[in-house]
Amino acid sequence: MEFKDYYKILGVAADADKAAIKSAYRKLARKYHPDVSSESDAEAQFKEVAEAYEVLKDAQKRAEYDELRRYGRHGKAFEPPPEWQSSTVFGDSGHADFGGGFSDFFESIFGSGQPHGATERNFKRRGRDIELDLPIFLEDTLSEESIPVSFEVTEPDAHGQLTRRKKKLNVKIPAGVSDGERIRLKGQGSQGIGGGPAGDLFLRIRLVPHPLFDVEGHNLIITVPLAPWEAALGARVEVPTLTGRIHLTIPANSQTGQRLRIKGKGLVSKGHKGDLYAVLKVVMPHGGNEKSRQQWQQLAESVPFDPRAEWSKR
Repeated sequence: MEFKDYYKILGVAADADKAAIKSAYRKLARKYHPDVSSESDAEAQFKEVAEAYEVLKDAQKRAEYDELRRYGRHGKAFEPPPEWQSSTVFGDSGHADFGGGFSDFFESIFGSGQPHGATERNFKRRGRDIELDLPIFLEDTLSEESIPVSFEVTEPDAHGQLTRRKKKLNVKIPAGVSDGERIRLKGQGSQGIGGGPAGDLFLRIRLVPHPLFDVEGHNLIITVPLAPWEAALGARVEVPTLTGRIHLTIPANSQTGQRLRIKGKGLVSKGHKGDLYAVLKVVMPHGGNEKSRQQWQQLAESVPFDPRAEWSKR
């Protein structure tokens, strides 16, 4: 079994903070998403990136991984120490068959549980559950179209031997799903043995990072760059949303960090829609000439303004 260096996969240092890890993941997830990437191995790369982020974003998983990382080298054969036992509880289904999901290396560290309702004494056994990450774009959460899902299941052949086969489903994503939410499709997992019931398919929603929007619950956040004169005088600017562009009125004397609420332009929630928040950011123009410099100088001399006046009160 090959050791996986999750820091190397994400291209971050071993002491990277959460923000750096999230930023690296967003960039790579967008690059390798199979629906948009032209890379020949995009699906495999996307899975590796998702697996690395699953571990490094979680403080407990990351601490355990860092402990084991001392014993392994990227690309080399690896086995956890004999006494190793993870204290991390992964998921709540009791068992997951990561068909097309996480690697053997991941499962060797964090485990994958035991089959539901089965003991070594029972001949009739319930089929194995399958748990998959389902990456979807933010736009998909507003669509009523089904999303194709492919995965592998195990089933007994004519001789009673377990074999693997590919299975495809068209899954309609319910309104109001959020990142990390699990959708259960009963009986869509691997077949049971000896007449036992089939396992279930669990789809864990992974919202693919968007180049423009951040997600806060069912609200969306977009940063709106403004020229200094737009912030000072007020303006009407065009702002993108998931369903098209709108015109947003910027009040005069706006400040960087100020949030403007655009009602009902967020993600769909159960019973209502979230909002879109425009976070204003004043951006200085690049370059400039002597005339513009003189105009800035005139403004500085004519406006009695000290942005650090509060400091003198402390």
